[in-house]
Amino acid sequence: MATQPESRWTQPLQGWGRSAAVDQAAIDEGLRGYMLRVYNWMASGLLLTGIVAYLIAHNPAIAELFYTTVRTPRGLATAPTILGWIAMFAPLAFVLVLSFGINRMSKTTAQALFWLFAAVMGASLSNIFVIYTKASIASTFFVCASMFAAMSLIGYTTQRDLTKMGSFLLMGLIGIILASLVNIFLGSPAIAFAISVLGVVIFCGLTAWDTQRIKNDYIEFAYAEGTEMAGKRSVMDALALYLNFINLFQFLLQFMGARNQD
Repeated sequence: MATQPESRWTQPLQGWGRSAAVDQAAIDEGLRGYMLRVYNWMASGLLLTGIVAYLIAHNPAIAELFYTTVRTPRGLATAPTILGWIAMFAPLAFVLVLSFGINRMSKTTAQALFWLFAAVMGASLSNIFVIYTKASIASTFFVCASMFAAMSLIGYTTQRDLTKMGSFLLMGLIGIILASLVNIFLGSPAIAFAISVLGVVIFCGLTAWDTQRIKNDYIEFAYAEGTEMAGKRSVMDALALYLNFINLFQFLLQFMGARNQD
Protein backbone atom coordinates (compact mmCIF):
# COMPACT_ATOMS: atom_id res chain seq x y z
CA MET A 1 0.00 0.00 0.00
CA ALA A 2 1.08 3.58 -0.47
CA THR A 3 3.40 5.05 2.14
CA GLN A 4 4.53 8.54 2.90
CA PRO A 5 6.87 10.13 5.46
CA GLU A 6 5.37 11.65 8.57
CA SER A 7 5.79 15.19 7.32
CA ARG A 8 6.57 17.08 4.15
CA TRP A 9 9.74 18.91 3.33
CA THR A 10 9.27 22.34 1.87
CA GLN A 11 11.61 24.47 -0.15
CA PRO A 12 10.85 27.71 -1.95
CA LEU A 13 10.78 27.69 -5.72
CA GLN A 14 13.92 29.02 -7.33
CA GLY A 15 14.04 31.81 -9.84
CA TRP A 16 11.74 34.53 -8.54
CA GLY A 17 11.64 37.38 -11.07
CA ARG A 18 12.01 35.15 -14.12
CA SER A 19 9.22 34.75 -16.62
CA ALA A 20 6.53 32.19 -15.82
CA ALA A 21 7.36 30.32 -19.02
CA VAL A 22 11.01 29.92 -18.02
CA ASP A 23 10.07 28.78 -14.51
CA GLN A 24 7.52 26.31 -15.86
CA ALA A 25 10.02 24.90 -18.33
CA ALA A 26 12.55 24.39 -15.53
CA ILE A 27 9.94 22.68 -13.36
CA ASP A 28 8.85 20.41 -16.23
CA GLU A 29 12.44 19.40 -16.95
CA GLY A 30 13.11 18.75 -13.26
CA LEU A 31 9.89 16.77 -12.95
CA ARG A 32 10.80 14.49 -15.83
CA GLY A 33 14.21 13.83 -14.30
CA TYR A 34 12.73 13.20 -10.87
CA MET A 35 10.05 10.81 -12.16
CA LEU A 36 12.68 8.92 -14.15
CA ARG A 37 14.76 8.54 -10.98
CA VAL A 38 11.71 7.27 -9.05
CA TYR A 39 10.88 4.71 -11.75
CA ASN A 40 14.53 3.61 -11.89
CA TRP A 41 14.54 3.02 -8.14
CA MET A 42 11.29 1.08 -8.38
CA ALA A 43 12.46 -1.04 -11.33
CA SER A 44 15.81 -1.78 -9.65
CA GLY A 45 14.00 -2.86 -6.49
CA LEU A 46 11.72 -5.17 -8.48
CA LEU A 47 14.71 -6.67 -10.28
CA LEU A 48 16.48 -7.38 -6.99
CA THR A 49 13.29 -8.89 -5.55
CA GLY A 50 12.90 -11.18 -8.55
CA ILE A 51 16.53 -12.32 -8.45
CA VAL A 52 16.43 -13.13 -4.73
CA ALA A 53 13.09 -14.96 -5.04
CA TYR A 54 14.35 -17.05 -7.96
CA LEU A 55 17.66 -17.94 -6.34
CA ILE A 56 16.03 -19.05 -3.09
CA ALA A 57 13.34 -21.10 -4.85
CA HIS A 58 15.88 -22.87 -7.11
CA ASN A 59 18.46 -23.63 -4.43
CA PRO A 60 17.07 -26.61 -2.46
CA ALA A 61 19.43 -26.14 0.47
CA ILE A 62 18.34 -22.52 0.94
CA ALA A 63 14.67 -23.16 0.08
CA GLU A 64 14.44 -25.74 2.89
CA LEU A 65 15.25 -22.98 5.36
CA PHE A 66 12.13 -21.08 4.30
CA TYR A 67 9.62 -23.79 3.31
CA THR A 68 8.79 -27.35 4.21
CA THR A 69 6.39 -29.97 2.86
CA VAL A 70 3.50 -30.95 5.13
CA ARG A 71 0.70 -33.46 4.76
CA THR A 72 -2.84 -32.07 4.78
CA PRO A 73 -6.28 -33.70 4.29
CA ARG A 74 -6.00 -32.64 0.63
CA GLY A 75 -2.50 -34.08 0.19
CA LEU A 76 1.00 -32.65 0.39
CA ALA A 77 1.37 -28.88 0.62
CA THR A 78 4.15 -26.34 1.08
CA ALA A 79 4.22 -24.49 4.42
CA PRO A 80 6.60 -21.80 5.68
CA THR A 81 9.15 -22.55 8.37
CA ILE A 82 9.81 -20.12 11.23
CA LEU A 83 12.33 -18.34 9.00
CA GLY A 84 9.72 -18.34 6.25
CA TRP A 85 7.21 -16.61 8.50
CA ILE A 86 9.85 -14.06 9.49
CA ALA A 87 10.57 -13.38 5.82
CA MET A 88 6.85 -12.93 5.14
CA PHE A 89 6.37 -10.27 7.82
CA ALA A 90 9.79 -8.59 7.70
CA PRO A 91 8.88 -6.34 4.72
CA LEU A 92 6.16 -4.73 6.83
CA ALA A 93 8.78 -3.80 9.44
CA PHE A 94 10.94 -2.18 6.75
CA VAL A 95 7.98 -0.18 5.44
CA LEU A 96 7.17 1.09 8.93
CA VAL A 97 10.79 2.04 9.65
CA LEU A 98 11.11 3.91 6.36
CA SER A 99 7.72 5.62 6.68
CA PHE A 100 8.08 6.85 10.24
CA GLY A 101 11.85 7.27 10.42
CA ILE A 102 12.66 8.80 7.05
CA ASN A 103 13.00 12.34 8.47
CA ARG A 104 15.74 11.21 10.86
CA MET A 105 17.66 9.18 8.26
CA SER A 106 20.35 10.22 5.86
CA LYS A 107 19.82 9.68 2.15
CA THR A 108 22.36 6.86 2.17
CA THR A 109 20.57 5.06 5.03
CA ALA A 110 17.20 5.36 3.31
CA GLN A 111 18.62 3.96 0.09
CA ALA A 112 20.31 1.07 1.90
CA LEU A 113 17.06 0.19 3.70
CA PHE A 114 15.22 0.23 0.37
CA TRP A 115 17.67 -2.33 -1.06
CA LEU A 116 17.38 -4.50 2.05
CA PHE A 117 13.60 -4.26 1.86
CA ALA A 118 13.61 -5.36 -1.79
CA ALA A 119 15.86 -8.34 -0.96
CA VAL A 120 13.70 -9.42 1.99
CA MET A 121 10.60 -9.07 -0.15
CA GLY A 122 12.25 -11.44 -2.62
CA ALA A 123 12.66 -14.00 0.15
CA SER A 124 9.00 -13.62 1.12
CA LEU A 125 7.86 -14.11 -2.49
CA SER A 126 10.14 -17.06 -3.31
CA ASN A 127 7.31 -19.53 -2.72
CA ILE A 128 5.52 -18.37 -5.88
CA PHE A 129 8.07 -20.38 -7.88
CA VAL A 130 7.07 -23.44 -5.84
CA ILE A 131 3.33 -22.88 -6.21
CA TYR A 132 3.00 -21.53 -9.78
CA THR A 133 4.53 -22.51 -13.11
CA LYS A 134 7.29 -20.33 -14.51
CA ALA A 135 5.28 -19.64 -17.65
CA SER A 136 2.28 -18.32 -15.71
CA ILE A 137 4.52 -16.20 -13.47
CA ALA A 138 6.16 -14.65 -16.55
CA SER A 139 2.85 -14.00 -18.35
CA THR A 140 1.27 -12.54 -15.20
CA PHE A 141 4.28 -10.28 -14.72
CA PHE A 142 3.96 -8.84 -18.23
CA VAL A 143 0.21 -8.32 -17.79
CA CYS A 144 0.90 -6.59 -14.46
CA ALA A 145 3.63 -4.41 -15.98
CA SER A 146 1.28 -3.34 -18.79
CA MET A 147 -1.54 -2.49 -16.40
CA PHE A 148 0.82 -0.65 -14.06
CA ALA A 149 2.32 1.40 -16.90
CA ALA A 150 -1.13 2.32 -18.24
CA MET A 151 -2.46 3.40 -14.83
CA SER A 152 0.70 5.33 -13.98
CA LEU A 153 0.47 7.16 -17.33
CA ILE A 154 -3.15 8.02 -16.58
CA GLY A 155 -2.20 9.36 -13.17
CA TYR A 156 0.60 11.45 -14.67
CA THR A 157 -1.39 12.97 -17.51
CA THR A 158 -4.94 13.33 -16.18
CA GLN A 159 -6.19 16.78 -15.20
CA ARG A 160 -8.73 15.27 -12.83
CA ASP A 161 -7.97 15.50 -9.11
CA LEU A 162 -7.69 11.93 -7.80
CA THR A 163 -7.44 12.87 -4.12
CA LYS A 164 -10.96 11.75 -3.22
CA MET A 165 -10.53 8.54 -5.20
CA GLY A 166 -7.34 7.81 -3.27
CA SER A 167 -9.10 8.13 0.07
CA PHE A 168 -11.85 5.77 -1.12
CA LEU A 169 -9.30 3.24 -2.40
CA LEU A 170 -7.41 3.25 0.91
CA MET A 171 -10.67 2.43 2.68
CA GLY A 172 -11.20 -0.40 0.19
CA LEU A 173 -7.67 -1.65 0.89
CA ILE A 174 -8.43 -1.88 4.59
CA GLY A 175 -11.58 -3.80 3.68
CA ILE A 176 -9.80 -6.44 1.62
CA ILE A 177 -7.13 -6.86 4.32
CA LEU A 178 -9.84 -7.61 6.87
CA ALA A 179 -11.66 -9.89 4.40
CA SER A 180 -8.41 -11.77 3.74
CA LEU A 181 -7.88 -12.32 7.45
CA VAL A 182 -11.42 -13.65 7.83
CA ASN A 183 -11.01 -15.94 4.83
CA ILE A 184 -7.96 -17.55 6.41
CA PHE A 185 -10.44 -19.30 8.70
CA LEU A 186 -13.26 -19.70 6.18
CA GLY A 187 -11.14 -20.90 3.28
CA SER A 188 -13.77 -19.89 0.73
CA PRO A 189 -12.58 -19.98 -2.92
CA ALA A 190 -15.37 -17.58 -3.90
CA ILE A 191 -14.31 -15.00 -1.31
CA ALA A 192 -10.66 -15.44 -2.30
CA PHE A 193 -11.53 -14.80 -5.96
CA ALA A 194 -13.58 -11.72 -5.07
CA ILE A 195 -10.71 -10.39 -2.95
CA SER A 196 -8.29 -10.90 -5.85
CA VAL A 197 -10.52 -9.03 -8.29
CA LEU A 198 -11.07 -6.16 -5.86
CA GLY A 199 -7.35 -6.10 -5.10
CA VAL A 200 -6.53 -5.65 -8.79
CA VAL A 201 -9.02 -2.77 -9.06
CA ILE A 202 -7.79 -1.09 -5.88
CA PHE A 203 -4.09 -1.25 -6.73
CA CYS A 204 -4.66 -0.11 -10.29
CA GLY A 205 -6.40 2.93 -8.83
CA LEU A 206 -3.70 3.46 -6.20
CA THR A 207 -1.05 3.40 -8.92
CA ALA A 208 -2.75 6.28 -10.74
CA TRP A 209 -3.33 8.14 -7.47
CA ASP A 210 0.24 7.75 -6.22
CA THR A 211 1.67 8.83 -9.57
CA GLN A 212 -0.41 12.01 -9.52
CA ARG A 213 0.54 12.63 -5.88
CA ILE A 214 4.24 12.28 -6.67
CA LYS A 215 3.91 14.66 -9.61
CA ASN A 216 1.95 17.25 -7.62
CA ASP A 217 4.35 17.06 -4.66
CA TYR A 218 7.29 17.78 -6.93
CA ILE A 219 5.53 20.72 -8.57
CA GLU A 220 4.59 22.11 -5.15
CA PHE A 221 7.93 21.68 -3.40
CA ALA A 222 10.38 21.65 -6.37
CA TYR A 223 13.01 19.41 -4.76
CA ALA A 224 16.48 20.69 -5.61
CA GLU A 225 18.49 18.17 -7.64
CA GLY A 226 21.13 16.30 -5.64
CA THR A 227 19.90 17.37 -2.19
CA GLU A 228 19.21 15.08 0.77
CA MET A 229 15.54 15.94 0.47
CA ALA A 230 15.32 14.92 -3.18
CA GLY A 231 17.21 11.70 -2.50
CA LYS A 232 15.00 10.60 0.37
CA ARG A 233 11.78 11.62 -1.34
CA SER A 234 12.67 9.66 -4.47
CA VAL A 235 13.22 6.53 -2.35
CA MET A 236 9.87 6.92 -0.57
CA ASP A 237 8.00 7.63 -3.81
CA ALA A 238 9.65 4.60 -5.43
CA LEU A 239 8.61 2.51 -2.43
CA ALA A 240 4.98 3.54 -2.86
CA LEU A 241 4.95 2.55 -6.54
CA TYR A 242 6.92 -0.63 -5.81
CA LEU A 243 4.33 -1.75 -3.26
CA ASN A 244 1.51 -1.05 -5.70
CA PHE A 245 3.23 -3.18 -8.36
CA ILE A 246 3.99 -6.08 -6.01
CA ASN A 247 0.44 -6.19 -4.64
CA LEU A 248 -1.08 -5.91 -8.10
CA PHE A 249 1.14 -8.76 -9.30
CA GLN A 250 0.19 -11.00 -6.37
CA PHE A 251 -3.54 -10.43 -6.83
CA LEU A 252 -3.30 -11.09 -10.57
CA LEU A 253 -1.31 -14.24 -9.93
CA GLN A 254 -3.98 -15.63 -7.62
CA PHE A 255 -6.47 -16.02 -10.45
CA MET A 256 -4.20 -15.99 -13.51
CA GLY A 257 -1.40 -18.24 -12.28
CA ALA A 258 -1.34 -21.96 -13.19
CA ARG A 259 -0.34 -24.07 -10.22
CA ASN A 260 2.45 -26.63 -10.52
CA GLN A 261 0.35 -29.38 -8.96
CA ASP A 262 -2.39 -28.74 -11.49
